[in-house]
Amino acid sequence: MWVLLRGGHPLRILLPLRGEWMGRRGLPRNLAPGPPRRRYGKETLQALEMPVLPVTATEIRQYLRGHGIPFQDGHSCLRAPSPFAESSKLKDQTGVTTSFSLFIDKTTGRFLCMTSLAEGSWEDFQASVEGRGDGAEEGLLLSKAPEFEDSEEIRRIWNRAVPLWELPDQKEVQLADTMFGLTKVTDDTLKRFSVRYLRPACSLVFPWFSPGGSGLRGLKLLEAKCQGDGVSYEETTIPRPSAYHNLFGLPLISRRDAEVVLTSRELDSLALNQSTGLPTLTLPRGTTCLPPSLLPYLEQFRRIVFWLGDDLRSWEAAKLFARKLNPKRCFLVRPGDQQPRPLEALNRGFNLSRILRTALPAWHKSIVSFRQLREEVLGELSNVEQTAGLRWSRFPDLNRILKGHRKGELTVFTGPTGSGKTTFISEYALDLCSQGVNTLWGSFEISNVRLARVMLTQFAEGRLEDQLDKYDHWADRFEDLPLYFMTFHGQQSIRTVIDTMQHAVYVYDICHVVIDNLQFMMGHEQLSTDRIAAQDYIVGVFRKFATDNNCHVTLVIHPRKEDDDKELQTASIFGSAKVSGL
Repeated sequence: MWVLLRGGHPLRILLPLRGEWMGRRGLPRNLAPGPPRRRYGKETLQALEMPVLPVTATEIRQYLRGHGIPFQDGHSCLRAPSPFAESSKLKDQTGVTTSFSLFIDKTTGRFLCMTSLAEGSWEDFQASVEGRGDGAEEGLLLSKAPEFEDSEEIRRIWNRAVPLWELPDQKEVQLADTMFGLTKVTDDTLKRFSVRYLRPACSLVFPWFSPGGSGLRGLKLLEAKCQGDGVSYEETTIPRPSAYHNLFGLPLISRRDAEVVLTSRELDSLALNQSTGLPTLTLPRGTTCLPPSLLPYLEQFRRIVFWLGDDLRSWEAAKLFARKLNPKRCFLVRPGDQQPRPLEALNRGFNLSRILRTALPAWHKSIVSFRQLREEVLGELSNVEQTAGLRWSRFPDLNRILKGHRKGELTVFTGPTGSGKTTFISEYALDLCSQGVNTLWGSFEISNVRLARVMLTQFAEGRLEDQLDKYDHWADRFEDLPLYFMTFHGQQSIRTVIDTMQHAVYVYDICHVVIDNLQFMMGHEQLSTDRIAAQDYIVGVFRKFATDNNCHVTLVIHPRKEDDDKELQTASIFGSAKVSGL
């Protein structure tokens, strides 16, 4: 699809964006989290710096062999002895002695030591092996206590929370059970998962324990609010979402467990574990992201079942996450009326074990008949609105024309200089990002600082330069958005850009990439002196990337110069048949 922005009607900079922010709200003043603090010199912008692919799996294997380090090949990681722990103390998170406690991500080269809880980059690991500095100090030690302010806040909330069954008022217990759908979840299940209830905030409290149960690292609070005839839920995490990497249920996992069910909500894990007795884990950010730092904890399982929810977005997320974990060991529970999310299935009296047995393999060698596609087609027909894509909250005309924002597609935006392409695209992308669409920006024409300033102003719906006292408030909310920026500026090679996008999809589960604009890649392509042929090649590469990675790509292209009284046509986009035919 392509969109023309006509000249003579520049877009205003301030386009108000509506939508509820799911974040650090809803707590009493004496329990409300304090202002987030920066850790380890974190940059204001979440930028992707080059080189983003410093190592390949082959290079990692060659390096380990060259230094005489034994290793085992896993699903998504290589496992090797850890240089950060003494051999006499090599025990994994379950307490079992092991000599292979270091996990190295095959895609990024990042490592995690299960014994010392040290993690870092591939360069950190090489520095330790070669004696160039203290690699354990160069990496981030997960065993270190969280920042003092967060630590005190976590402990204060945890101590004030009480087990739900210990509430003195039985009417309050019944109300909480009804609000959270826990009428069929037993007290033993809540006790086994250490779930508590915070009365002042009317919230369930889910703990994040350090591996091995050495301490409390964080909390997730789930608040229930009456909204009309239904109930709405709001999550708050401490620390903030970007630093909250809790696999809820991990302390209950045994080293002998070979199968696990992954859910997107803690309440679903409670229902599944109680009904089936199977190990269950909850992803820290639901269907939004599966951080690569969690992959080592999932290496031991030979079978992983995704039961993330009851909508098409959950189904798409499950297929995306399965690619990270090796699809050959992953199975997906398809959403449907008879296969809702686990907690609802329990409350409706369904057999959860039987539903798990219907899980479909995430990997097929080939599609040989319509029979294998039959349920996929039914899912598309049964969820027409969801299949149409995520709708914009601020652009009803786009919803009317395009129906919604869909993965796996490419959108081309064009318009004369000064017509407001970048301003509109920033609001267009911010609208989706605020609804949980992980977004990567590649701005080659203007700096990331200027772009972020425009987007922050749009997000705040006001001129922050006139009210700087509110900057930290809006900046903290803006920082929690799943928004990332490439650090490129000026002419770039298409191969370098694609490598960066590929890295972002793997690490951050990016679903939307914005490229502003195509002309900054034209000068690096020496395939042909014909600029139209070069443009066709670049657009084809982006289109293939969108399809292969199930990721939407929004591409800005400058049109050729036209007379002021002449409207842009499809031929104005460099006269390219491929671009104008999208």
